[in-house]
Amino acid sequence: MGEQPIFSTRAHVFQIDPNTKRNWLPTSKHAVTVSYFYDSTRNVYRIISLDGSKAIINSTITPNMNFTKTSHKFGQWADSRANTVYGLGFSSEALLSKFAEKFAEFKEAARLAKEKSQEKMELTSSPSQESAPGDLQSPVTPESINGTDERETPDAESQSRAELNAAPFPHSSTSISKHWEAELAALKGNNAKLTAALLESTANVKQWKQQLAAYQDEAERLHTRVTELECVSGQTAGIKTQKTELNQTIEELEAELKAKEEELEKLKEEVENADRLQAQKDSLAQKLQDAQLRNGELEARLVELEERVESGRMEEQSFRRSLTSLLELLDGKIYELSELRDSLAKLLS
Repeated sequence: MGEQPIFSTRAHVFQIDPNTKRNWLPTSKHAVTVSYFYDSTRNVYRIISLDGSKAIINSTITPNMNFTKTSHKFGQWADSRANTVYGLGFSSEALLSKFAEKFAEFKEAARLAKEKSQEKMELTSSPSQESAPGDLQSPVTPESINGTDERETPDAESQSRAELNAAPFPHSSTSISKHWEAELAALKGNNAKLTAALLESTANVKQWKQQLAAYQDEAERLHTRVTELECVSGQTAGIKTQKTELNQTIEELEAELKAKEEELEKLKEEVENADRLQAQKDSLAQKLQDAQLRNGELEARLVELEERVESGRMEEQSFRRSLTSLLELLDGKIYELSELRDSLAKLLS
């Protein structure tokens, strides 16, 4: 499965000032994600944090590391491989305590993993150590380096010496001297060849070690880069999700804004209608006021006419009373004249 995140939190990241070894230098402008990663293939725990695409923490947890709480919301640990001290500032003491608990847990897991790895190495190296003494007893020769070892065994060597002793003794000491000089020269040549081969093999071993170290560094760098890219891809997926959510939020806000604009248009129309209604109201109020004035005038004229009618009625009643009294008086006069005529008639008769 490769390297997977097993715990994440957010904190402000700092590194110790390499010059003063006292001051803290912020490596992130704001709180970033700090994650514990576990590499199942290498059985390694690491702390990784990215600020954008830049790795600001890449620390492998070892059994000799210690996480120290220096305050209620700040903690630190030293990384000898990176030759620095990392510091984390949390927003609460609970987050700091949780991070410290995970650090202790993964530190213990790293210790157990290291012990298991050492046990496996010991078990693997035990059979090779049992067969090593026999190999070390044999001298290094060019033939053994090339894989074609033609050395004589001790039995063959004793057999050749016996054959030499059984051979007839040379008749001349000069031939014996030449024989041993030739043997000595051959031995010196073989010794020089063996020394050159040994030096060449030593140089090759050093070169291979350097290449192996370079390959290991390159593999570590590539592994770190792969981890960073995996983290970046994870953050990219998160960014895409956030972008999708933001797009949805923007669409919702645009729809809400459109609805608000429509509502605003309706309100504008209602305001215009209200203005028209207000103008009509003012016009009607003016007309009502004019009508009230005319009504007042008409009421005044009506009162005046009523008064005039009442006055005419009173005059009519007074005239009627005068006329009645006049008629009564006229009736009395007529009656008197009638009596007077009757009296005169009586007198004339």
